[in-house]
Amino acid sequence: MSNKWFKLQNGSDIRGVAMDGIEGESINLTPNETKIIASSFTKWLSDKTGKGSDSLKIAIGMDSRLTGPAIKDGIIEGITLLGSEAIDCSLASTPSMFMSTIFESTNCDGGIMITASHLPFNRNGMKFFTKAGGLDKADIKALLTTASEADYTISAQTGAVNTLDLISLYSDFLVDYIRKNVNHPTNYSTPLAGLKIIVDAGNGAGGFYAEKVLKPLGADIAGSQFLDPDGTFPNHIPNPEDKDAMESIQGATVKNNADLGIIFDTDVDRAAVVDATGKIINRNRLIALMAAIALEKSPGTTIVTDSVTSDGLAEFIESIGGVHHRFKRGYKNVINESIRLNNEGIDSALAIETSGHGALKENYFLDDGAFTITKILVKMSQLQQEGKKLGQLIDTLKEPVESEEYRVKITTEDFQGYGMDVIEQLKAFAETHSLFNIVPKNFEGIRISTTDKDSEGWLLVRLSLHDPILPINIESNVAGGVNILKAELLKFLSGFDKLDIECMK
Repeated sequence: MSNKWFKLQNGSDIRGVAMDGIEGESINLTPNETKIIASSFTKWLSDKTGKGSDSLKIAIGMDSRLTGPAIKDGIIEGITLLGSEAIDCSLASTPSMFMSTIFESTNCDGGIMITASHLPFNRNGMKFFTKAGGLDKADIKALLTTASEADYTISAQTGAVNTLDLISLYSDFLVDYIRKNVNHPTNYSTPLAGLKIIVDAGNGAGGFYAEKVLKPLGADIAGSQFLDPDGTFPNHIPNPEDKDAMESIQGATVKNNADLGIIFDTDVDRAAVVDATGKIINRNRLIALMAAIALEKSPGTTIVTDSVTSDGLAEFIESIGGVHHRFKRGYKNVINESIRLNNEGIDSALAIETSGHGALKENYFLDDGAFTITKILVKMSQLQQEGKKLGQLIDTLKEPVESEEYRVKITTEDFQGYGMDVIEQLKAFAETHSLFNIVPKNFEGIRISTTDKDSEGWLLVRLSLHDPILPINIESNVAGGVNILKAELLKFLSGFDKLDIECMK
């Protein structure tokens, strides 16, 4: 069993180096590897559905990465070798690939999206969907185990290859959703008329939203930028967490006097916005906005977030009648926790990470950046009719005066064991520290708060999901408070010789 296959697993995705261009990064994801993985998925899907592989229909789409077409060819070959029908959707978004299994007109058994999200141009990967949603970590491991053992029999039969303009079908779905949910009294077909809304796709796959969704709804999209797919990402990385990317859409929104600026990541499963005042709405602000929208239809619902959300966000959600459930990092963790709560009879309408991954119960718990924006636009149109602005929904959100994140490297091979030991010892340290209070009901690492007037705030130390790193988040409601909390934490961390704490000095 070759270990090379398992190095391609990145949580619930496949990711690897697909082309040269960055020194020290060797290619490990070629069309041949993707062919074998696609065949493994086809066999896995056959077992899950109880259908013969010659009865399966699997959709394949890609973002704008340069290696997408070659990898797509490998995937199609792997699917059709087992007699299954391959539906070539060409340029698409990750959420639309799941919807290919839901739309009655397509009714695919599975979907594969070729993407590596916001990673550099030389990377690529695969995300997998069935009618039940995205595959989990255990499913990916099973696929790679099959790939490494090659224990399936390749049929002599070759399946059909057909094409589908999935992104247009998906766009029509979003347009119809906005029209029905706004239900404008005089402009049913064009409920966004009178609004100037610009899109920054960062040359990823999200450019369709301007022409295929906003324009038919009557919005003025002049000033939209970087809509054309270009896998070299010549303007900025398509990433709502990237400072340059956010400054780009912020500048364009202000320059064009737009009512809203929208930015997507490469494969459109994440998004963020800029309001008419030029204020960036991402991370905690985006969660607050989506929570406010979700709570209108689901009063008292539980909002599941990742572990790094602020205390001010928790207060905001509670102030508008919601329950805040702070869980773990990782969008699948957040989504699965929300699903678990619902299965236990606790209503949870929204699962959302600070990264911009947001999933709603009404939308199959699919992390869909375009649907997130669609929900925001429905509310924005409703507010416009009332003479109100979008930002008013979150004007009571308390935000920290200071916020910093540090990524401390763990310089030992057994980084997981070492990192967990650091966290356990930090708990003992915090219990006797005069400033520190351990936050209860914490599901990842250790979260510490302080009510000290000079440093009021919190810090979180956790172990990275995949890398030899201790991510550390510190927020304070007082100017200079982050440095005070950091100094106290450094007194503890300096006692570990396998931690590189230079980034905190």
